[in-house]
Amino acid sequence: MSIREIEAFRAVMASGTTSKAASLLGVSQPAISQSIRKLEELAGLRLFDRVRGRLQPTQEAHALMSEVNRYYVGYEAIEHRIRSLRIFGLGRLSLASYPAFGNCFVGRAIAAFEPQRRNMQMRLNVTGSKDVYQQVVTGQVDFGLMNDEVNTQGVEQSAFCMMPGVIAMAADHPLSRKAVLDLKDLASDHYIDMNPEDSARRRLDIALTEEKVKLRAVVETPLSVTACQLALDGVGLALVHPMAALDFVSRGLVIRRLSTLIECRTLLVMQPGRSLSENGKEFLKFLRLQLQLEMTQIDTLLGLCHDGRSTGV
Repeated sequence: MSIREIEAFRAVMASGTTSKAASLLGVSQPAISQSIRKLEELAGLRLFDRVRGRLQPTQEAHALMSEVNRYYVGYEAIEHRIRSLRIFGLGRLSLASYPAFGNCFVGRAIAAFEPQRRNMQMRLNVTGSKDVYQQVVTGQVDFGLMNDEVNTQGVEQSAFCMMPGVIAMAADHPLSRKAVLDLKDLASDHYIDMNPEDSARRRLDIALTEEKVKLRAVVETPLSVTACQLALDGVGLALVHPMAALDFVSRGLVIRRLSTLIECRTLLVMQPGRSLSENGKEFLKFLRLQLQLEMTQIDTLLGLCHDGRSTGV
């Protein structure tokens, strides 16, 4: 079978009709129909049922489409890379990050790095950890930052940041008077939970079970930044990544230590055997410098509360 048949099949699956598929590909409708018939003959499968003049995909068609999509992800990544090399040469760096780091932290590192002064272009994709992993595996980005909730088979990984989670709350919350909270304190108010896939949530669930503490979860969200906003709005308490919480402190969010260590782990991932460009290596240095700076800021905020010099942290 040729790429022509695969393209026709993909277009029909995406558009729903042979006429729309023909318009997408800039060919005639009979050409699309012929390509679909040829693909079915070569594959020995019935991919579409003909019902009142329309094509309805069979289960085999849907199964094949998932493989076709995986092929096109890689193919489109190659096309994108070719365009980037043609326009920017090697003066381009792309990375993906999950929101806890990508929403603000990485941006501050980019500002310090000053890509404009280096005559280069950067691309930042802020997305979930599963998508970060997929983009690294398929070579769409040079490296990624992700939570440790995803299986990292097929990529090189190293620990980028390991930090204890903090409890976020509104400034007028009664628990803001305490410097360090216990697990039982979390049961005193409504709780903003992370999704079950979140690794920090799983660690917290284990600790809560051991201490026989049950929380009153009222909202569930996959993002620490969303949990921070909800806590700031007075919805309840939340265990969040301190790096995500840092950007909300100036807006009035209060963060407190938890006596039980619930670690938030961030991984640096890249393709095996793929060496970073000099720009990439240099930017990693800036990321680590920014990390040290912000970790110090977080420790200072929590320390101010602990030694009594401030109660509004």
